[in-house]
Amino acid sequence: MNVLIFGATGMVGQGVLRECLLDPGVASVVTIGRSATGVSNPKLREIVHADLANYAPIASQLAGFDACFFTLGVTSAGLTEEQYTRITYDITLSAAETLVRLNPALTFIYVSGQGTDSSERGGIMWARVKGRTENALLRLPFKAACMFRPGIIEPRFGARSRTAWYRVAYALARPLFPVLRRAFPNQILSTDEIGRAMLLVARHGPPKSVLETRDIRALLNSQN
Repeated sequence: MNVLIFGATGMVGQGVLRECLLDPGVASVVTIGRSATGVSNPKLREIVHADLANYAPIASQLAGFDACFFTLGVTSAGLTEEQYTRITYDITLSAAETLVRLNPALTFIYVSGQGTDSSERGGIMWARVKGRTENALLRLPFKAACMFRPGIIEPRFGARSRTAWYRVAYALARPLFPVLRRAFPNQILSTDEIGRAMLLVARHGPPKSVLETRDIRALLNSQN
């Protein structure tokens, strides 16, 4: 399987990249981002591309993939709806529309978030924009498309957020994760679990188009 990852320098993306490189069934991994991951592996090739809204200059490098894991995203804090839409919706759809044209048999997996508003009409800005993005992706003629909506995410195996206050929050919460896992097993996922679940969906297809934390946990448990 040949895999393409967007956002591999982010916390979730780091976990997904690690699982792809560890998986013997993944033949090659290509990452796309504004900066390199710093990871060295024979299976890995990195494309550093400054303009994530325009893929025409690198289109020749974006064919031949079986799956795309789109983990690119930012917090909505401090952003207007227009600014958040430009990053969350416009960049994602620019990438997806390019990929579906070049890889009609592709499985596209998008990391959204718990609480996303599929109606696009709710009162929470980020949830509306995420919902609009999900809906647009599901309308594209991919072989399959799947929206992951994790809630609480535990960073493991060195994965860390690029947002400073997130890093502080995760550091403070680290001792609580074992307790949270026992108390709320269907509300928390680790970065490596998200990566493994994405690989399962890429291989076997999604059980449904939108997977909440409970659904992702059930998918993982079905393989044990």
